[in-house]
Amino acid sequence: MFRESLVRQDPFLAFHSLESNQGFMLYDTTGNRKYLTSAERQAFLKAARAVEPKEETFALALAYTGARISEILALTPRSIDFSLGGLVIRTLKRRRTDIFRVVPVPTGFLERLNLVHEIKDKQTDAAQRDQRIWKWSRTTAWSRIKGLMRMAGVTGACATPKGLRHGLGVVGTAEANVPLNVMQRWLGHARIETTALYAQAIGKEERALASRTWPS
Repeated sequence: MFRESLVRQDPFLAFHSLESNQGFMLYDTTGNRKYLTSAERQAFLKAARAVEPKEETFALALAYTGARISEILALTPRSIDFSLGGLVIRTLKRRRTDIFRVVPVPTGFLERLNLVHEIKDKQTDAAQRDQRIWKWSRTTAWSRIKGLMRMAGVTGACATPKGLRHGLGVVGTAEANVPLNVMQRWLGHARIETTALYAQAIGKEERALASRTWPS
């Protein structure tokens, strides 16, 4: 109860109270940033649009949803909800296997997904509606995302599929002011304290505040 109350009052204090238990997610043990910045995310999206369509849609699904790579690989035509404008993702890393979340994505991406994979046609076909959209192994999917990171000029600890996930968390929480409970649902976190970690990243507002202390 204390931790939940603390998060509601101040996620920054909640982070510091839990730091010794959960560790620092946004940097590795040598201080390297593990999340993509807004500029790096844009570079990744640009690189994704230059590759073959099925690789493009996979990369965009990862970037727009912040889902785990295995969660995107598990998507089927049934998982695409055109009415709600989002992807229905089964949340992994939970004891229960029946936890789903709907993550909103751009309308243009849904249209591209349908064009490349014929999603709407497959949704009406009982033999295809539950077949995986991307039939790659996790190793192949990881390799393709790493290749796109190189194309985008993104290097270091952040140049991973998880870097995309952390990047969405940071942009949404520290820059776009998405409420913590909403971001928690999108990312499929079991505890809101985990989501609160993203509030530690430096956003535009914090940089603007810091600039007031710099000599002109």
